[in-house]
Amino acid sequence: MALQFYGKDPDCPGNNCPAVFRDEETGDVYFQGETVVDPTLLARLSEDSGLSDSESVVKLPARMAEMIVEACRAGAVV
Repeated sequence: MALQFYGKDPDCPGNNCPAVFRDEETGDVYFQGETVVDPTLLARLSEDSGLSDSESVVKLPARMAEMIVEACRAGAVV
């Protein structure tokens, strides 16, 4: 697996910060962030797309949008 690091939350001090990665072989995007555990929020999210036992919801700050888009577009044929 060849993971490319796209960046971490610029407002996060130190380590253990929300971050964005992309697998260069598959194009899959990985997010490191705060795991959502609020049952009300999880119930609301599950209304549109069920959440299996092997899935989790991760929250990333809006200020990371540009690096998320960059990771998603990397290697895309346009």
